[in-house]
Amino acid sequence: MKVEAKADEVQDNFESKARNLGRGKYGRILKMARTPTREEYKKTCYIAALGIVVLGAVGFLIMWIMTYLPTYF
Repeated sequence: MKVEAKADEVQDNFESKARNLGRGKYGRILKMARTPTREEYKKTCYIAALGIVVLGAVGFLIMWIMTYLPTYF
């Protein structure tokens, strides 16, 4: 019976925290949160893709410099 009592206690603790999720310090943020519009989503994807391309180009440039430049000196 001790294991069952402990499991019930853990479950009650979790349920009480989950019940108060929308009322605590994060409640205001959760109420303000919304799904982005199609235009916002497109802009976010474009900016993220641009960042990936820039970081890839910088990494490629560094690899090229470290590979081919020392052979010329």
